[in-house]
Amino acid sequence: MKGTIDSLQVGKPETYMHEGRPWTTAISKRKVEGPLRLLTLSFEGDGQADLEHHGGRDKAVCVYCREHYPYWEQELGVQLTSAAFGENVTLTGLLEDTVRIGDIFRMGTAVVQVSQPRQPCYKLGYKYGRSDMPLLVQNNGYTGYYFRVLEEGLVCPGDTLELLEQSPYGITVAYANRIMHHEKDNVEGMQQLLDVPELSESWRITLRKRISSVT
Repeated sequence: MKGTIDSLQVGKPETYMHEGRPWTTAISKRKVEGPLRLLTLSFEGDGQADLEHHGGRDKAVCVYCREHYPYWEQELGVQLTSAAFGENVTLTGLLEDTVRIGDIFRMGTAVVQVSQPRQPCYKLGYKYGRSDMPLLVQNNGYTGYYFRVLEEGLVCPGDTLELLEQSPYGITVAYANRIMHHEKDNVEGMQQLLDVPELSESWRITLRKRISSVT
């Protein structure tokens, strides 16, 4: 199981206006052509505006699949450029239905691990003028996912992501999305997710609360 990095992007928070109100986001990232150093919490030169919901060790690298771009171009009626979803890494070959929570990859000289699906937020809606964007992403499962960094290193566009260790729990990003967004009363499914030690802490908190509310 391998993937290829199509492009790398980083960006710092900037403030925009939406319906007369300012909002700050780092969703507009710039493409980087050369080697980029990946540190424990982020790529050099990257940042987040909302540190409560973005960034941190479990969400150091945001990944999105190039295979989903044609769908969104048709849905939105626009030609998409790199980092259309604010991702750091745009790649091909590692889709949500094959990648597992806990999978470990070599990416350039760095080593990374899948920690959780990316959860779409309202800022995607602001970016494209579509308030239903977060719901669309949840419904079709084209979410992307996050990496935590196990070993720092250099990463370049064109690098191959090589699977070093596959999680034995078998919980794909697609399955995690299904339980989180579509089967909210599935206690067994939520417990399966919680049994994966590499699942991010933020998802663990959400799932524990949800189990408590339905049992």
